[in-house]
Amino acid sequence: MSAQVEVTQVSNDATAWNRMLILHAHVENRLATALQRRHGLGLSEYRALSALDQAENDELRMQELADKIGLNQSSVTRLVGRLNAAEFTYRDLCPDDKRGVYTVITDAGRTRYQQARDTYNETLTAALDEIAATDPAIASILATARETA
Repeated sequence: MSAQVEVTQVSNDATAWNRMLILHAHVENRLATALQRRHGLGLSEYRALSALDQAENDELRMQELADKIGLNQSSVTRLVGRLNAAEFTYRDLCPDDKRGVYTVITDAGRTRYQQARDTYNETLTAALDEIAATDPAIASILATARETA
């Protein structure tokens, strides 16, 4: 591959990545605003409740939860503290390993998640459609993603 082709590819990659970052920021902002206004939930809180709702036995180890929602250990600890204070989750010790801590969704947490799920899905679709209408390249990225989903 020639040096000129490599430079062009790097430039194209950077442009594509920047478009995806714009897409991501737009959607995240719309979702965060809608969930906070309508349900009093932050976006990470919603994602944590979603992961717990889908988890086997309604529980996840703290590290598993962190991995599923893309937070580091310290951030997920603070997040779970807020969810516990709101009585959407509680902590439980692992019966096999007393050092292991599970986060378990409560009935109140499941109810709040279910109430917020339609808002999340509707806002997500609207935000994606909105940003696609502003940039044909983003529209193309989204069309490809939606076709392969």
